[in-house]
Parts: sequence; structure tokens; C-alpha cells
Amino acid sequence: MNNEYKRINTGTDIINTGLSGSISDIISAHIPADIPHGDMPGDKIEIGEGHIDKARTIFPVLAEMLKTSSSANPYGRAVIAVCGGSGVGKSEIASIISHMLRKCGIGAYTMSGDNYPHRIPKYNDAERLRVFREGGVRALTESGKASPDAFNTLRSLQETGADADSKYINEHDWFKPYYEGGKEALKGYLGTPLETDYDEVEQILKAFLDGASSLWLKRMGRDEASLWYDEIDMSDIQVLVLEWTHGNSDCLSSVDIPILLNSTPEETLEHRRSRNRDGALDSPFTMLILGLEQDMLTSQAHKAKIIITKSGEIISYEEFKKIMAGS
Repeated sequence: MNNEYKRINTGTDIINTGLSGSISDIISAHIPADIPHGDMPGDKIEIGEGHIDKARTIFPVLAEMLKTSSSANPYGRAVIAVCGGSGVGKSEIASIISHMLRKCGIGAYTMSGDNYPHRIPKYNDAERLRVFREGGVRALTESGKASPDAFNTLRSLQETGADADSKYINEHDWFKPYYEGGKEALKGYLGTPLETDYDEVEQILKAFLDGASSLWLKRMGRDEASLWYDEIDMSDIQVLVLEWTHGNSDCLSSVDIPILLNSTPEETLEHRRSRNRDGALDSPFTMLILGLEQDMLTSQAHKAKIIITKSGEIISYEEFKKIMAGS
């Protein structure tokens, strides 16, 4: 990858000028179904009225924040991150926001953070499972509750993918240390630099804010042969929209405006069921991962500049805490 980015002298008033017009005209305009979206290979987005309504709610608040952020950048640029849990509509809403910015005459590019794990999806899924099981077995052994019978039963649970189901805590006295040890090990991997190349993402964001005229951006598909870089022209781009679960991570320092699309665990589960997710995708291990990702999002929520609920209401961080405490 070429890490030498050529700089340009971009006018610092493009965003302010573009957002000085009638925002109401922009947010009320029709949103075509074929607008450009994120750069994740094979990513399929289906924009619905709910996504459009949320983007329309977010945009006026975002517009004011963009004026401030871009004014502080010598190239008149800003980075937005649209983050949230599984199925909350990150790709769709980020794409609509980028479209609205372009309608204002502001260049915008939607970048998917899902291109930057160290492993392609099937290998990363395998690594997550390995981390969980290795951590669980180690904790079980250290607890003093390990036995040949326990490991025989555990092997049967692992063969059916049930060893991440917390219900077995009530059935086997040895299962709790296995489950909690595996969960703790998984927490040390999910959303960390062990799983994702945050350094590369941060380098890209910094280069953009420093006026890079082009960026080499990674593309990662679902198999070993689907890995490459595209050089993307950034000379007319003022806003980089990062859509990613981890867009508000503590590992990133170059995001100007994090936007959290909030969803409680119950809402996430209901959404997955409504999309006819099969049993494998809603396995105990998958649900454990979703829960841990939700914990991460909650712990980082205080940094979000905009928080919007599943129902489409912008809320304060204090209101967010109340909602999550009651979920």
C-alpha cells in the first residue's frame, strides 16, 4: 500500500457555504433507491423509510456541527462516524447523509470500517470462537472444577455450538467458570487492535484531514482472493463518512462527529428475527458477541455528538443511560 498522500489546498468555506442554504429543502427531497453507498465489497443495502426519517432527523443537527468542525480544519474537512450495533442501519443512514451532503454541493465519501479487520470474515469468526473456547477451558482448569466427565460434556456442547449458552450455568457446576472465562477472553479480542487494524484506519482519517488529494482504501471480501486496494480521488471531498460498529472506538482520535444509532439488545434481537435470520446467525455464540458489542457501544456512548434511538428520536447522553439501564 502506498502511504504517501499528496496534499491539496481545499477552500475552507465549502461546507459553510453549502449548509447556508435551506436545509429543509434538502431533507424533504426524494431519496433515490440507487444512491452511492459504502465501499465494502458485496455489501447490499436496502434503504427504507425508517432510515430516511432518521437521516432527516440527524441532518439539521449534524449540519451545525459540521460548520464548526470544518472551520477548525485548515482544509475545510471533517470526519463523521456513523456507528451502532448489528442491523441498526449504519450503511443505509451513512449513505443517505452522504447523499444529502452532495445535494448541498459538499463532496462526501462513505467508507466502510468493515474492510479493516486483520482477517477475512470466516477466519475472524473462527478466531473469535478459538479465543472464547481457549479462555473458557483455561478458566475451567484453573477453577479446580475440571474433570473427565466435565470435558466430555463440554465437547458435546461445543460440537453443537451450545457452549456459549449461559443456561448451562444452572445445569453444571463447572460450566460457570468456563463460560465466564471464555466471555472475558472474548472481551479482550472483540473490537480491539487484535481484531482490527485501527492504526491503518487512523492513518487514513488523519491523511484525509491533512488534505490528501487521494487515498488508497482497502477492500476486503469474504474469501482469500477478495483483498485489494483502490486509489480514491479525494480532491473534491470535504466530508469522510465512516460507517462502522467501532466508529466511536477509543482507538480512533480523528473522528470529529461520532453519531450513535442506538438499539437496545431486545430491539436488535427483534430486528434480526424480523429479517428471518437463521438459527446459526442467532446462535448462543452470536448472541454473546452482540451483547459484548453492545457493552462496548454503551461504554463509548459518552463521546457521541449525536445519539438517536431506534424510534428516531435524538436524545442526550443522560437519556441514553436511562434507556439502557432499563433494557
